[in-house]
Amino acid sequence: MTTNTDVSDWWRTKIIDMEPGRIHLRGQPIQDLIGNTGFARMIWLMVVGEDISGPRADLFEAALVSAVDHGPQAPSIAAARMASTCGIGLQSAMATGLNMLGDVHGGAGEQAVGLYREIETAGLDKLVTCLDDWREKHGRFIPGFGHRFHKPVDPRAPRLLGLVEDAAKVGAVTGVYAQIGRAIETRLAEERGKSVPMNIDGATAVIYAELGCPAPLARGFFGLSRSVGILAHAWEQMEQGGRNKGPTPPEYRWTYEGV
Repeated sequence: MTTNTDVSDWWRTKIIDMEPGRIHLRGQPIQDLIGNTGFARMIWLMVVGEDISGPRADLFEAALVSAVDHGPQAPSIAAARMASTCGIGLQSAMATGLNMLGDVHGGAGEQAVGLYREIETAGLDKLVTCLDDWREKHGRFIPGFGHRFHKPVDPRAPRLLGLVEDAAKVGAVTGVYAQIGRAIETRLAEERGKSVPMNIDGATAVIYAELGCPAPLARGFFGLSRSVGILAHAWEQMEQGGRNKGPTPPEYRWTYEGV
């Protein structure tokens, strides 16, 4: 007699195995993970499917910490705060903020990983060609470099890049992508006649590339990190109160361009 698995096979997963009184995550009993595995390591285990430790785990956690918040001027944070004044719950306010993350706000890390990998494949001697090809396909902005607010430098990027280079010295990562990032900085400065330093997206992309993450995971991990700031701001706004707060105070008006 054959066993009918048409229902159990509807969803197939390597992430969790469970029955009454037993929960295994990636093959490990949940009770063994609780109290022994930090949250960053747990994220990596769940998403990537393997353990991460030592300097590699430290790099991953540093990347998550670095991108948690950028204030109410960030669309994701502003949206969450506005939503919090509209009478919805905390989770809905968080979802509103997370849904603002896209190709422009939140996607640069994924794009930077893709660019770094293209340069690695081609070789650093083809850097200029790779940048030109990127611009032809995607436009003039090089993802992960320059910042409209933090000038002359994004304070998060040098710290992250330094951590990568320290990890490379002990063999935890290759350091190849840090070299590529610095080479891009040099090239952009030569082109524009002024410094165009790496920003948070470029620096976290270096870490995710060094850790072997597929490019889309860079965006996913950014969203996971930024959700912390979104939660903090949504909750703060709920505590502050306010009703139906829009993007500007009510005495300010928009520009009408119609007939």
